[in-house]
Amino acid sequence: MPHSIAYKRLSRTDGHRKALLRNLATSLFKHEKIETTSAKAKEISRVADRLITTAMGGDLAARRRLAEYITEPAVVKKLIEQIAPSFKGRTGGYTRITKTRIRNGDAAELSQIELVR
Repeated sequence: MPHSIAYKRLSRTDGHRKALLRNLATSLFKHEKIETTSAKAKEISRVADRLITTAMGGDLAARRRLAEYITEPAVVKKLIEQIAPSFKGRTGGYTRITKTRIRNGDAAELSQIELVR
């Protein structure tokens, strides 16, 4: 019986899952709203909350830590200069997940994840 599972594996290898989450996080901060499966949305919510908390530091070390994870430098700049300051009064819960529809091809449950403003 597996205990204390820290994250969902999403039926992917470690490298593929890490790349998937990096790309989803980059897209979320770039567009501020994306649609994906519910399982991926729940995982990316955890990642996005941690990245926003890191961005609230705003110093050079925070910028470098974000640049290691986020794939586009312009998105790192947007996260530190625009997104993080808008959450100054909040201590968490920076994302909202809303179930949208069932995908026709494989009947997967899709959800929209967006930044709460």
